[in-house]
Amino acid sequence: MRLTSPYRISAARTLALLTLFLVPLWLQAEQATQQPIKSPADDNAYRYISLDNGLEALLVSDPDADKAAASLNVAVGSGNDPGNREGMAHFLEHLLFLGTEKYPDPGEYQQFIRSHGGSHNAFTAFQDTNYFFDIRPGYLEPALDRFAQQFSAPLFTPELVDRERNAVHSEFSASLKDDGRRFYSVRKAVSNPEHAFSQFSVGNLSTLENTEDRPLREDLIEFWKQEYSADLMTLVVYGPQSLDELEAMVRPRFSAIENRELSVMEHPEPLFAPGTLPARVQAETLRDIRRLHLIFPIPSQQDNYRNKPLHYVAGLLGHEGPGSLFDLLKNRGWVESLSAGGGTDDGTDATLEISMELTGEGLKHEEEIVALAFDYIDLIRERGIERFRFEEQEQLAEIDFRYQQRPDPLHHVMRLSMQMQEVAPKDVLQAPWMMADYVPDQYRQLLQRLTPDNVLIAVQSPEDLPESASETRWYDTPYLFSTQIEVSDGNATTRELAEQLALPEPNPFIPEDLAMVAGDSMEKPERLAEFDNLTVWYARDTRFERPEANIYLSLRTPATHGSARGQVLTQLLSDAVSEQLNPWAYPAMVAGLDYRVYPHLRGLTLRAGGYHDRLPVLLNRIMATLADPVITEQRFRIARRQLADSLRNSLRDRPVAQASSLVQNALIEGSWTIRERLEALESVTLVDLQDFARGFAREAEAVMLVHGNATPALALNTARQAQAVLLYGSIPIAVPRSQVRDVPQGETRVTLNVDHPDTGYLRYSQGPGTGFDDRATYRLLTQIVSGPFYEDIRTTRQLGYVVHASPFEMLETPAIGLIVQSPKADAEAIDAAVNEFAKGFRPQIEEFSDKDLQREQQAVISQVLEKERRLSEVSERYWREIDQQAFEFDSRQKLAEALRQVTRADLLSAFDAALLDHTNSLLVVTGADKETSSEIIDGLRRQPAVGD
Repeated sequence: MRLTSPYRISAARTLALLTLFLVPLWLQAEQATQQPIKSPADDNAYRYISLDNGLEALLVSDPDADKAAASLNVAVGSGNDPGNREGMAHFLEHLLFLGTEKYPDPGEYQQFIRSHGGSHNAFTAFQDTNYFFDIRPGYLEPALDRFAQQFSAPLFTPELVDRERNAVHSEFSASLKDDGRRFYSVRKAVSNPEHAFSQFSVGNLSTLENTEDRPLREDLIEFWKQEYSADLMTLVVYGPQSLDELEAMVRPRFSAIENRELSVMEHPEPLFAPGTLPARVQAETLRDIRRLHLIFPIPSQQDNYRNKPLHYVAGLLGHEGPGSLFDLLKNRGWVESLSAGGGTDDGTDATLEISMELTGEGLKHEEEIVALAFDYIDLIRERGIERFRFEEQEQLAEIDFRYQQRPDPLHHVMRLSMQMQEVAPKDVLQAPWMMADYVPDQYRQLLQRLTPDNVLIAVQSPEDLPESASETRWYDTPYLFSTQIEVSDGNATTRELAEQLALPEPNPFIPEDLAMVAGDSMEKPERLAEFDNLTVWYARDTRFERPEANIYLSLRTPATHGSARGQVLTQLLSDAVSEQLNPWAYPAMVAGLDYRVYPHLRGLTLRAGGYHDRLPVLLNRIMATLADPVITEQRFRIARRQLADSLRNSLRDRPVAQASSLVQNALIEGSWTIRERLEALESVTLVDLQDFARGFAREAEAVMLVHGNATPALALNTARQAQAVLLYGSIPIAVPRSQVRDVPQGETRVTLNVDHPDTGYLRYSQGPGTGFDDRATYRLLTQIVSGPFYEDIRTTRQLGYVVHASPFEMLETPAIGLIVQSPKADAEAIDAAVNEFAKGFRPQIEEFSDKDLQREQQAVISQVLEKERRLSEVSERYWREIDQQAFEFDSRQKLAEALRQVTRADLLSAFDAALLDHTNSLLVVTGADKETSSEIIDGLRRQPAVGD
């Protein structure tokens, strides 16, 4: 649904009726009535305007912004595709980037954004297509000039129309073995064929056929004219400029977009054909995935954003505390995760979905799980509608809105431009946090739809289906669909389990103390205390005016560092701790706290963050659990199986992802290959894990960081707790930090067997050292190469959809990575194209003027020094620098200064070494017919570290 402001006034009509003197007063009144309600913590200024052509825009002025951004959302998506041109909306999204009347060069917009420190992209959803970019603030106006032209005067150059078909086909081909896409194709296959959701949305060479009988350009232009219109568009522009300056940028440029007086497409047909439900569908997966989905059609919830009845119901369905459906199924050993929430929403119909990750044993108990899910729904229907639950959600929403995290500009404008399509102007900023009224009747109406006769039960598993199974078009995914089902009431076991179901108790973690600690924010952490085996870093930081803190505790131990077995056991230990904590800690996460227990190359890190009020309680419980975890035989078997599945599934990642993993595993000291970890996992027993847990911190060094709205006393108390609970009796020991191995002189070529129809190509070219000068040179080189490389390999040669040049820095060792995944070219053809590009591009660097160089330097510097908008971003940076032993905490400034010193000669030298001479280069190519170069990989792992 699109809400149109009742205050929109056509300027032309106003001039015909009013004197010139009165026009500004009317416009001021219009703008005043539409100003969105903002958080007390939000210092930005906002203006909601309507252009004469019906386009609505929200202007955001943030005087402190170091990045500007814009997003334009069109209420047109794959649901608008003609039946005979599936994928047309997605194809149009691609073409709008490729040249306009004012800027005909197809790569001009992209290169302008990149060269001024920005990024850009777009995506097509069912009802929306969203276009967005960010850029250094001083270049917002010329960027908007280029951006607006894409919607008012695109060229649709015939050659590019025909060529871009290949890019869309490559995007389609790259996802052929993606189980998410494959399951989505099954969802479409069993939906109502009269509903647009059932159509193929990506497009390929078949649906985008271009022949004399079916000229694609004519169909594309017709689609653009029939579907794109200014009155279906919402725009958000963010920058440090004043609102008047932003409006002056927007009005003349975006008013040029034609208003064709179109309406948002409606979808009155039901998502499921009448008489279809209840039904069951089983889809075959390529990976070791076992998931169960209960999908219920419900009325659209777009009009209910102020009260959010779906949020209320889904919050109970997806709860993970003691007695919840998840807790019961997890303890039974049947389920690994559970989530509940909204799925598709087309403005008429929607879905509420409960999704569960099953264990192997759980897959055998599908009927019992489904029966228990309906028992839990019955319990919620009978006893779950209570005012205190709403008041808890309302209180937490108010706190989160009051102390709202500052998002980065790009994601902020994307979210707002989409939200403008569905909410009133005054609610645009507060809509996600609104819990206006307790509406028990609306909760009951939703729950009335969650019945056994109104459900699609969908199962994903690697189980081979019979030859008689249907297959989806395009993705060739086998599936079985049946409407002849009856949802079981369960058996004696499930009836006994149902008696244990319980609804959440009042949440004890809702914060009460929201005061900010006294004192100025510290410029950097200080070493607060140093014990025998624990160093404590502390930084008071209240600059974000949010009463939160983050605490990190890293336990480094040779038990992890020395072997693949140690890494596997550490992973299993972190899983055991997280699973034991989850029922108790879930209410804390609902109340704005979060935690992680995660392994790294040297051991384990505990992290807890959020509102400071209850943070020490959470961290103390985490430490106590790690000190004495309860690891049952059932939990061990499930965790080992899940880890094995995850590792094996990594062997089915797309080709370029596997090539990237190979480089990291081969070159980072202390990193072990997937196959080595799988082999180690096979021999691990429960007793091994229990012994490992008991001795984990027997020899250890520990580092702690307390950062945010916290006092030194809190930091010291937490440190003493860590010493007493985790480190008592521990022997201090230094665990060396991993380094990156040196790539041999010349080119080292590695082949990798990957079962995928596409060819993967990754050229990793390593820098000579780890100093800031080398890091700066390779960062700047990648910046300069990335745009032209993409244009040449992807746009001009059409070798693949996945094409990019990336800074491939690992542990401060610089490198450039050239990455291509192609559905049509083999490794030799890709390599020849890459080498041809390199030879042709070198003269362009030679011709770089000082102005060109400074522009590219500033683009990278702006990224390096980009403003941190959340406490968590600062905490993460401090934590990385502590790990790097960069105790001045000025790595960003040093890198920025090194970037300013890079010369054209430095760039040419690095370019020759990396892209022409392949001085220290690792080339990884993949294919289903290739044999993995095991001996060469082993040789790489015997190399000394860079700089040794």
